[in-house]
Amino acid sequence: MRKRCFRKNCGGGSVLPLLLSALLPLSGCGPDREPSPLTIQGNSLAGVCRFYPDGSERGDFPPSLALLSPFPEIDRVPAGWTVFPEFFRDPTRAHAARIPVEADTSLYGTGEIAGSLRRNGAVTETWNVDCYGYSDRDTHLYQSHPWVLAVRRNGTAFGVLADTTRRATIDLTDGILFSVRETGFPVVVLEGDSPQQVLRRLTDLVGRMPLPPLWALGYHQCRFSYYPDSQVRAIADGFRSRNLPCDVIWIDIDYMDGYRIFTFDPLGFPDPAATNEYLHSRGFKAVWMIDPGVKKDPGYFVYDQGTSGNHWVLTHDGREFHGPVWPGPCAFPDFTRPETRSWWSGLYADFLAQGIDGVWNDMNEPALLIPLWPDTRTMPATNRHRGGGGLPPGTHALYHNVYGMLMVQATREGLLAANPGRRPFVLTRANYLGGHRYAATWTGDNTATWDHLYWSVPMILNLGLSGQPFVGPDLGGHIGNTPPDLYARWFGVGALFPFSRGHKTKMLTRFHEPWQFGPEVEAGVRTALERRYRLLPYLYTLFHEASLTGLPVMRPVLFADPADLDLRDEDHAFLLGADLLVEPKLTPLADHVFREPRGIWRSVTLVGEDPAADPAQPVLKIRGGAIIPLGRVIQSTAEESLDPLTLLVCLDDSGRAEGQLYEDAGEGFAYQAGEYLLTKYAAAKSGNRVLVRIRASQGEMPRPQRRVVAELVTDSGIWRAEGWESRGIEITIP
Repeated sequence: MRKRCFRKNCGGGSVLPLLLSALLPLSGCGPDREPSPLTIQGNSLAGVCRFYPDGSERGDFPPSLALLSPFPEIDRVPAGWTVFPEFFRDPTRAHAARIPVEADTSLYGTGEIAGSLRRNGAVTETWNVDCYGYSDRDTHLYQSHPWVLAVRRNGTAFGVLADTTRRATIDLTDGILFSVRETGFPVVVLEGDSPQQVLRRLTDLVGRMPLPPLWALGYHQCRFSYYPDSQVRAIADGFRSRNLPCDVIWIDIDYMDGYRIFTFDPLGFPDPAATNEYLHSRGFKAVWMIDPGVKKDPGYFVYDQGTSGNHWVLTHDGREFHGPVWPGPCAFPDFTRPETRSWWSGLYADFLAQGIDGVWNDMNEPALLIPLWPDTRTMPATNRHRGGGGLPPGTHALYHNVYGMLMVQATREGLLAANPGRRPFVLTRANYLGGHRYAATWTGDNTATWDHLYWSVPMILNLGLSGQPFVGPDLGGHIGNTPPDLYARWFGVGALFPFSRGHKTKMLTRFHEPWQFGPEVEAGVRTALERRYRLLPYLYTLFHEASLTGLPVMRPVLFADPADLDLRDEDHAFLLGADLLVEPKLTPLADHVFREPRGIWRSVTLVGEDPAADPAQPVLKIRGGAIIPLGRVIQSTAEESLDPLTLLVCLDDSGRAEGQLYEDAGEGFAYQAGEYLLTKYAAAKSGNRVLVRIRASQGEMPRPQRRVVAELVTDSGIWRAEGWESRGIEITIP
């Protein structure tokens, strides 16, 4: 008789050993696998339990950096619980936890990784690395999310979180297997009736993205680098003179004096405040780069302050660690220290006083330009962090994956302290599960290839399924010159991503602004950007929803019907919210056969585009039963968009539809005190007439007196009517 992998002293009351004996797998015990007892701790949130290996307790592990707060002390699982991790030591003596899955269970999440949407059969590692020009053969990139979302055959779901910051392997070749070489780790399991419910529960635990400023949802333009400041002005003028909508111009590292952070090149950027004022006068915001590496340069104020404040990461023998980055040898702030995070935050006051609107934290894996040790471009795992404020002292092996997250936490706090009336915008390359609380992200140094265009969609989707809703790639590909047809395709779909930014390296590439590719491509990009700006009211409403529920802005098609197995592998098409289906052409031949959800999905256009004639423009389809709010075409969010407001209406089989629009000032925090307007619209058909009206509203922001254009999408065409929002709009179908 085979020995079961549990012991009677597993905790949780006398019935628990019997429960475990019925549910834990029988396979895998023997000389190569060391069975471990389980300590089980429930959570006050329904459908969430945390499991400990080896009879250990919560105090045996470092504080969780993913979870917002500790679990309460509850020692039993809910009745009927079915997902139990099996803890053991594998043949290499690594600590492991296996979670079996049923047949036809689809696995997603695992954070940032290139490849297909469904992760069954894949192996991922959590170890943040600067992975220039990555591919689907790379098992780890810039961020770490030790998280798997499992969708069962019937559409119910569960999620599994390995609550460890250490380097871990996520092996999905046979169920779910987490392994960590150094130490054991807790496992958190979340149950739900749907993947959406599991994501809500995940973000109950790890937090949700704060509502960003409205301007951050516009289009962003960047290059490594625009230099000197006259070139920044010329790029801004290029967008405005060509009527190409754009909200943000980005300033990369060449603005610095010798790549010293928090300084400005006296020749190329002698007056950064004037540069930012010029951008502001043209309706742009400005985002500037700050890296973590501080040039080892006595007399340089940041290095001197860091040294006097004892703020640097140390080597294993207590010396100041130095590694090569853009300025040469650099010291690195020890963000595990509260004093260091406070010092770092304070550096932003004078920096932002130059009129800077947002901050870009790059190279924060942390990355080194030259490998100092075999197979690594980061600091040694033996480096020392001193901790504090609840974080224990530890090696870099413990804190590597959260270095970027702790950095952007301090950055965000610095932006809030310097400008307490403004919502911070921070973009980061490196992050960890839960880091969406502090920063948006992009998918790193991709290449100008069709593969990277395709991978961008499942990468955004899986990051969204891992808790991060504000994400996008470098449109056009960061590395290499982009062929015109590929550039046009990138912008057609990329204008619909949550974070939409064009970015190109200066290394062996020409300039890649939309007008550099000729009038035909420029016109296609203009169409794509105008589509985005018309959709901004809907997108802003989705971001508001994400800030409250944790649901991603950009969602896999399977969300429309999690029990439909045909939708599980669809990773070209995607949903924006629940109501808009996007079908982009991500391959040169555009030969992908889309798998659509059942029900009514009708094609719509926004600015007179014709996706059949222009393969760069994705087909958009509205769900039957939905109302989608649209604005007018504007050049930036500094302009008024909802004059008039357009309501795109598609009735369901019963002749009804619903939708909502969220509005606030687009900036600041008055919305948290009720200064917002959330309007719920309803449409109902009676005979040949459809009445579109306000069904309910919330918030204390005064309702404007405005005209509304209602557009009814039918199989036979689009029927329009116009009227005052407060009175309702009646559409007559001929």
